[in-house]
Amino acid sequence: MEHLAYVNEVNSRPDIAGGAKKLARLVKAWKYYNAVPVSSFYLEMRAAQYLAGQPSFVPVYDICYLLEHLDSIGLAAMNDPKGAAGRFEACSTTARKADALSRLSTGATRARKALDAHRKDEPATAFYYLDLLFGGQFPSR
Repeated sequence: MEHLAYVNEVNSRPDIAGGAKKLARLVKAWKYYNAVPVSSFYLEMRAAQYLAGQPSFVPVYDICYLLEHLDSIGLAAMNDPKGAAGRFEACSTTARKADALSRLSTGATRARKALDAHRKDEPATAFYYLDLLFGGQFPSR
């Protein structure tokens, strides 16, 4: 219950406007469509923690920045933001973590290419990389 309260607390910020749950859904969709063996709970907590430090929510930016952050920290164990459970791991085994890190690196690269194309006002290229990021399941335009 405390974890849900944490996500709801971040999500309810007016400047985020529901972004914590939206970002969690995006990163879980990435996990699902790419068969990434990482805990959904871990991704949800990391998404909320990431957005707690942001001034707003912009999906194409934030999915990129979150994946790059997770890659840079190597899916490190996370302290419980509410102090209820201590620390929790991203993956259940070392082998799963190695697989997840490989898929995360690919995902972060694709998200960066999508964001760069978005910034250059190249929507077809941005869409292409977002579609790759989401395993060919990105909604059609």
